[in-house]
Formats: sequence, C-alpha cells, structure tokens
Amino acid sequence: MTYRTWQPDPRRRRTRLTRRGKLALLLGGLLAAATAITVPLLLFTGGDAPAPRPVPEKQRTLLIPEGWRDGEVYAAVDRSLKLPQGTARKTAQAPATKLALPAAAAGNPEGYLFPATYPVDKATTVDGLLRYMVATAAKRFGDPRIADGARRHGLSVHQMVIVASIVQAEADTPEDMGKVARVVYNRLAQGMPLQMDSTINYALGRDTVDTTHQDTRVDSPYNTYERRGLPPSPIGNPGDQAMGAAVAPADGDWLYFVTVRHGDTRFTGSYAEHQANVADFNEQRRAAGRS
Repeated sequence: MTYRTWQPDPRRRRTRLTRRGKLALLLGGLLAAATAITVPLLLFTGGDAPAPRPVPEKQRTLLIPEGWRDGEVYAAVDRSLKLPQGTARKTAQAPATKLALPAAAAGNPEGYLFPATYPVDKATTVDGLLRYMVATAAKRFGDPRIADGARRHGLSVHQMVIVASIVQAEADTPEDMGKVARVVYNRLAQGMPLQMDSTINYALGRDTVDTTHQDTRVDSPYNTYERRGLPPSPIGNPGDQAMGAAVAPADGDWLYFVTVRHGDTRFTGSYAEHQANVADFNEQRRAAGRS
C-alpha cells in the first residue's frame, strides 16, 4: 500500500490494493498444482491375464507467486506434499535442514524462498524443496549485476533484497516498480522515513487494503513510519522484475506516490501535488462506498 507523510484524521481509513494482494485474490490463496491421470498399459501374451506395466509418475508443479511471505510459502508446501500444517515452517527452522542462507539473513528465510514453479513428485521432501527454493534465490541474487547495483546504491545484496521486497509489495503494476524503487532511494538519501504501508502490514501479520492512523504507531522494527532506514529483513519473497527495478530504478525526483485507482499511480516530488492526488484518492473511495 502507498505511504503518506501527512497526519490524517484518525477516523479516516487509507486503502490501496497492493500487487501481492491482487495476486493472492486472483489465485484465491491456493497453489497451482495439477496431476495428469495416468492409465496403466496392459500387456497381453497369449491367453494369459493382462499384466499391468508400471507407468512413470507424472510430475506435479508447485507455483510460488512473487511477493508471497514465508508463511504463505510454507502453507503451500504443506498442502502440496500433503503434510500436517506447520511442517514446512518447523523444517525451515530446524538446524538440521541447513538452508544455505546468506549470513546477513541471520537464519531468516524471508526473501530467499524464491518465487517460481517447482517440480513435485513422490520423492520430494519438504527440506529438499525448501533448499531448492533457497538455492534458486542464491543463483538469481548472485548475479554480478545485482552486486554492482548494490554498490552503486551503497547497499549490501541483502539490503537490495529488502528493497526489492518493498517494491514487489507496493507497485501497482510492473511498470511502476522502477518508480517505487526510486522513491525508496530518494527517501533514504534525504534521511526521510520510508512510510510504506506494506511494512506495517508485515509488522501486523496481515494482508489488508486498509491502514489506519493507529496502525502507523505500532511498536515494531518494521514500522517505517516511525523508524528511518530499511526494515530489518525482506517483507516477502521478491521476483526478478522487482529485483531488476531495485538494481536499476527509474530516474526521477519522486518522494510521494498514491494509487488513485488501478493503473493510475501518481508519483510526485511535490507535497502539495501529492495532497491533491490524495484528495482524488479519497474521493474515489467515497464514490466507491456510495456505489
């Protein structure tokens, strides 16, 4: 959701559907996994009874969408492998699993369960699948251009993953990702708090389109309204597009943005212009309520 820098009426609720929220709505929160029906071939030899010939198992796939948080990934893994709820989370946290996370992650897989489509069959284990996701992230984020981009922005690669996770959550469209990334960097450069509603949602463990003034006072290291700089970890698992935007953001002096309606996100460096855009946003909300 879009951040704001003004102090609103506590009774007014601010809303914006995030990219992750739309995707979760589209998928219904369900994994995309399908298995083709296999029909055993029959061999006939003379008058003998038919004997079934083993048929190789048709592989299934598990889709992890961009922006999912670790809890959503764990739940999808449990469903895909038909395991008790909570199994994947416990496995990820078990020392024996030995996920190859970077030292900067401090053992937290958030941001490194890379969004992709993974093969699943009878031999797939929960620890093997989680290690596969982390290895995929290591390969993607190990690209030299990402390290070069991090140096240009004065960040570590881990911090770039954090920026990419915010971009993934905040951008209304893929085209907006580069602009959102630029807003993040412009605010960091000026010492301004990021004021991103997506980090508030992460702090509160929810995925909603509404953020209240009271929400922005939550005591959390992920409260980017009250704390300056980046949050301590990624707030989701970003994909290639979001990381690309973090590496090479669009050029602009933007410090503010608000999505007035889907496909109409307005970026500006002027607080007065931003206030006018917010007024349009509020009018759209009122009109939607009346209808």
